[in-house]
Amino acid sequence: MASKHQTPRLDRAQVVDTALRLLNEVGLDRLSLRLIAGELEVKAPALYWHFRDKRELLDEMATEMYRRMTARGDEPAGIPAGDWRGRLTATAHALRAALLSWRDGARVFSGSRFTGDEHGPGMEAQLAALTGAGFTLAQAATTTTTLFTYVLGFVTEEQGMITYADDPRPALDIAERERRLAATPLAAEVGPLVFGDYDARFTEGVALLVTGVGARYGAG
Repeated sequence: MASKHQTPRLDRAQVVDTALRLLNEVGLDRLSLRLIAGELEVKAPALYWHFRDKRELLDEMATEMYRRMTARGDEPAGIPAGDWRGRLTATAHALRAALLSWRDGARVFSGSRFTGDEHGPGMEAQLAALTGAGFTLAQAATTTTTLFTYVLGFVTEEQGMITYADDPRPALDIAERERRLAATPLAAEVGPLVFGDYDARFTEGVALLVTGVGARYGAG
């Protein structure tokens, strides 16, 4: 690497790749342009040639995350043509799995604006599949965005409960929670259901949404 007194020829891709690696090491709250600059052995102002601030960097990080998610194609495999329920279900599970592969992945994705157009084909195919099944374009848009925000919200909560080695918070103590909520027995009892078996809860949540979509829009 170049010394700290030199300015190597950085490009956006190098900065983003370093940022994503550090994200897994330190988490979103501790990720900063200064930290990334130190890892690249440059002064922080060198990064401002590429990114005005952390928000702009997060937009590019989310875009790169999407590129890597869909590097082998963004069409769900093994779903028969016309099976919009299976398509939505597979898409939701694939997105959750991808977000979980990065520490705080859902938080990086939330509110980000993609800087490229790589998401266009996947979105087009999803909307075409739904409108082809009888949805109006407005119904298809509402369906896809509702499912997307459910996945983001679920994974944000799921990742928020993970305790890392550098996390000052202790792991959630379900028994202690139950003791504190003893005066509200149903709220106390529900702890293991709310904070346990995320896979099963996610699967059930997606099924509720997909079933609800069919009932709401009268889709076959």
